[in-house]
Amino acid sequence: MLPMKANTPIPDDLAPVMNALCRVAADLSDLIARGPLGGRLGASVGNNTDGDDQKALDVMADDVFAAALKGTGIRWYASEEQETVNEIDADGTLALAIDPLDGSSNIDVNVSIGTIFGIQPALDSGEATFLRSGRHLRASGYFIYGPQTALVVTFGDGVRQFIFDRATATFTETETVPTVPASASEFAINASNYRHWSAPVRAYIDDCLAGVDGPRAKNFNMRWVASLVAETHRIMCRGGIFLYPGDARKGYEQGRLRLVYECAPIGFLVEQAGGRATTGTAPVLDRVPDSLHARTPFVFGTIEKVDRVTSYHDLPEREASALFANRGLFRA
Repeated sequence: MLPMKANTPIPDDLAPVMNALCRVAADLSDLIARGPLGGRLGASVGNNTDGDDQKALDVMADDVFAAALKGTGIRWYASEEQETVNEIDADGTLALAIDPLDGSSNIDVNVSIGTIFGIQPALDSGEATFLRSGRHLRASGYFIYGPQTALVVTFGDGVRQFIFDRATATFTETETVPTVPASASEFAINASNYRHWSAPVRAYIDDCLAGVDGPRAKNFNMRWVASLVAETHRIMCRGGIFLYPGDARKGYEQGRLRLVYECAPIGFLVEQAGGRATTGTAPVLDRVPDSLHARTPFVFGTIEKVDRVTSYHDLPEREASALFANRGLFRA
């Protein structure tokens, strides 16, 4: 039985890849749902090449996704958990970048985690393939392992959603077409880093926090899950804005999210859903990584909100300093 039940066909050359990804995601969903009964999935097993803590499930997910993609047309496989690009099928025409287990710090606390992936045409060199802008993506999406296990994916013509039906062991497409709502009153950012942010980011958040008494004349709610997939899924359902800016801390000048494995795939998906995705100042899909594990500031969500963040960065420095001293650009 094929693991995907689609309402309309999936592009022929992408179907084998998607079926393989869905098979692995179904197995991961079952394992994650067992929690401690499935073993010490959240146990630390070392660090990846960027120095981030690796969990047992990070490594396990990476291994099973790589193995499942053999014979599906994938030539180059780039993973957040591996230092270099691996070749899977020498005659493959596609390349896949993946964060096998996003939000792994939440494994042991039963918070939604996921898998992020992006698919693009393969060049003769693995590194050359991935050191291009996100405009080369053919498809991208995420699996979210939560109360429902879902796949949200784009093939470049809008966004589609599949729900894992445990009764039939298939990802079944829904009639609902995910789109980022045009208005919302939620923002997501790690406010504990406020003192490290640039003046434009602080000003934007200050104006949100001022609520009905501030220049926005509206109350906002803050959300922060520390799982990019969970944050993305909420914005796809309810709108709002997510910010992970660069800041003044050493190693955080370009934020902490990876361009190749996380931001470009999510950016492509968000744009296809009618939202906006930027570095805070420019479209994230236009950014070219200078290394496989390059990081980037990331802001995405409802168009009006993302554009407003950009406008805070666009002021000349002298004018900006005066306005930011009064908390925000749009203060009356």
